[in-house]
Amino acid sequence: MTKPTENTPDRLQKLQDSFAAHIRDPKNNAAPDGIEDRRMKIYRELFFNNIQSLLASNFPVLRALYGENGWKKLIREFYSEHRCQTPLFPEVAKEFLRYLQDGRESGPEDPGFLLELAHYEWVELALSIDEREIEGIPAKSVGNLLDETPVLSPLAWPLSYRYPVHRIKPGYQPTEPPEEATHLLVYRNRDGAVKFMQLNDVSRLLLEFMQKNSGAAGRQLLLQVSEAIGHPDPAQVISAGKQLLEDWNRKDILLGTRG
Repeated sequence: MTKPTENTPDRLQKLQDSFAAHIRDPKNNAAPDGIEDRRMKIYRELFFNNIQSLLASNFPVLRALYGENGWKKLIREFYSEHRCQTPLFPEVAKEFLRYLQDGRESGPEDPGFLLELAHYEWVELALSIDEREIEGIPAKSVGNLLDETPVLSPLAWPLSYRYPVHRIKPGYQPTEPPEEATHLLVYRNRDGAVKFMQLNDVSRLLLEFMQKNSGAAGRQLLLQVSEAIGHPDPAQVISAGKQLLEDWNRKDILLGTRG
């Protein structure tokens, strides 16, 4: 009587699981039986180098801060510990950010601004691959920005951070957040270019009120800003705000007006 052999699909599944486990974490998972290490090394290096190279391009400042060895250690942790929820390469950066935020315990070598910097660097990729388009959004490009309702682009994202993430680099790594938060706007224009700008109190509040009251005219929004900052001359705020609205319209932060 012949000995029954293992079902071929089950055997293949076990081989694939063993192969993947070793590629992810070779220190803690042996290679599949019958495959020489020379061949496995090719796969180990190919897979890991592809991931670390991809993430280095998505997070260049973070990569520079950690240095060669620290960066590879961080990526190895992500590579071995995290289970991505998507097979798409453009989404790997989001998975890495999710791992930093939810799946990894911070270490003594991690700067306090790690999560904010990682998010700031991820935003550029996220906005560049956002599938929404602004061409079909109803708006009058030459409307009256004060007396009509400004139309804010869905590809204009206000961001707030405790640290000045846009200034962080190897030569500038703050150990404590400053007293005032950093407010930025990242947006994608009609040419597909992703741009960043820093917001002051007026521009930040104007965007905030625009999002909360999407039906308000520009003049009404600027009066709200004037009241919020306690400015003694609302007309001055409206005059400066009109120039700001026009500048945003030219940059595709605003798409025009409606109503």
